[in-house]
Amino acid sequence: MKNILVVESSPMGERSNSRRLTRRLIEALQEEYPGSAIRVRDLVADPPPHLSAAHVADPGLSDALIKELVEADILVIGAPMWNFGPPSALKAWIDHVVRPGRTFSYGANGPEGFAGGRPAYIVATAGGTYAEGGPFHGDYLRSVLRFIGFDARVISADGFAVPALKDSALDRAERQIGDLRF
Repeated sequence: MKNILVVESSPMGERSNSRRLTRRLIEALQEEYPGSAIRVRDLVADPPPHLSAAHVADPGLSDALIKELVEADILVIGAPMWNFGPPSALKAWIDHVVRPGRTFSYGANGPEGFAGGRPAYIVATAGGTYAEGGPFHGDYLRSVLRFIGFDARVISADGFAVPALKDSALDRAERQIGDLRF
């Protein structure tokens, strides 16, 4: 049994390709780890505020979000590309959970993340098409999660807004999920 934290960031609701693929990934994780506890942090329904001086001075929300993150054995992030990057609510969440002394520190050899190599899966989707490797915001998110110590992997799917590619984009992403070894 695992504690799985799912962070959803698409404002598209049921029409969201990232949410659809995230659900498929959760199904695969539940097959691998029956009885796992799933906690969903929906950043659209309950968006974290963008950082301000008040949030830095009183890190209560940040502490609560970090607690969720620390308690998770597995992290799953649904991340559509929004204006060439992750949605702003996801960026705000990152700003709350990437904190020196709480999720990383600087040691003699540079930054050291505290996640201990736990797995993280990023479902990075986009309407347009991008070079091999898929939507580039997935690389950014993988870098952030690796910085705080996760073994982060990206499931990439682009071309959802291109009528001739939509079905194949979904098929490719579902194959990537099916090929994962947990």
